[in-house]
Amino acid sequence: MPSTIDLSGKAALVTGAASGIGRAIAQDLADHGACVLVADLNEQAGQAFADSLPSGRFQRADVTSRDDCRALVARVEREWGGTDILVNNAGVQHVAPVEEFPEDRWEQLIRILLIAPFLLTKYALPHMYARGWGRIVNIASIHGLVASPYKSAYIAAKHGLLGFTKTVALEAGDKGVTCNAICPSYVRTPLVERQIDDLAKENRLSREQVVEQIMLAPAALKRLLEPSEVAALATFLCSDAASGITGSAQAIDCGWTAR
Repeated sequence: MPSTIDLSGKAALVTGAASGIGRAIAQDLADHGACVLVADLNEQAGQAFADSLPSGRFQRADVTSRDDCRALVARVEREWGGTDILVNNAGVQHVAPVEEFPEDRWEQLIRILLIAPFLLTKYALPHMYARGWGRIVNIASIHGLVASPYKSAYIAAKHGLLGFTKTVALEAGDKGVTCNAICPSYVRTPLVERQIDDLAKENRLSREQVVEQIMLAPAALKRLLEPSEVAALATFLCSDAASGITGSAQAIDCGWTAR
């Protein structure tokens, strides 16, 4: 996105920011002037990354915990006065048929992928409303738009996240706050690398066959996305140029959902 985007004076909270898409978004927001709280379970990687940012801080957080979610928003308030930009990115995946899906694991995915964004949004909105400006970016997935086998918890959560995004957009629109979702296809991240391994085992295919025959089969562009591509879109949605975009599901999917 253009370097003219200026987020100086804005405070951002990014979950799952020690690696992958979250790290790329945190880096891009910082590159455009934002102060960033890096939230992640991985303390070593998260702290090292936060230390590399011009105005970065790190806080270890388990987003399945209400107390940890509340503490993240409180930390941003202590550091910079309140959360102006919230990026709900933290995510996990589990691949299994519905009849074999572990119940505790199903519930855990819903807590991480859907309940945590609700909690963090709930806690961050009062500051945004008070300032009359705010940006919420929910990292969804093409699986918020379409389904695939063996990912029932992830897909249910991502579909729910899109509904939540629209509701917040309607509630917050007249208060200067936008809320949008980004729906990427497969991105070159550690999470996707693990998915490749799971799908290879499930389908008795090599990793290369999984990528070519399963993951990229529906796509017009036969490649994985890079985290920086998703980050550029997230930063744009946080800019004043995107002030008229809210309640949207922004597909960045190499044509995956064009069929």
